[in-house]
Amino acid sequence: MNPMEMMKLAGRLGIFNQQHPKFGKFLKAVAAKGLTEGSVMEVKFKATDGKEYVANIKMTPEDIETIDMIRSMGQTS
Repeated sequence: MNPMEMMKLAGRLGIFNQQHPKFGKFLKAVAAKGLTEGSVMEVKFKATDGKEYVANIKMTPEDIETIDMIRSMGQTS
């Protein structure tokens, strides 16, 4: 990712955090508990037509590293 795209992403993360403050608090609570290998993260999406999509991820060390990288990007914005 080039530096301009990174700056743009950092700005978007800031806007996202402003528009969805509960999500940031949720992530902080999860991080405080500690992301550990074997923990399961579940994501649910509910479309406007009522259809639901659900997926889950059993956390690996690589997943935790990726989430930590994303989290640190959000802290710099």
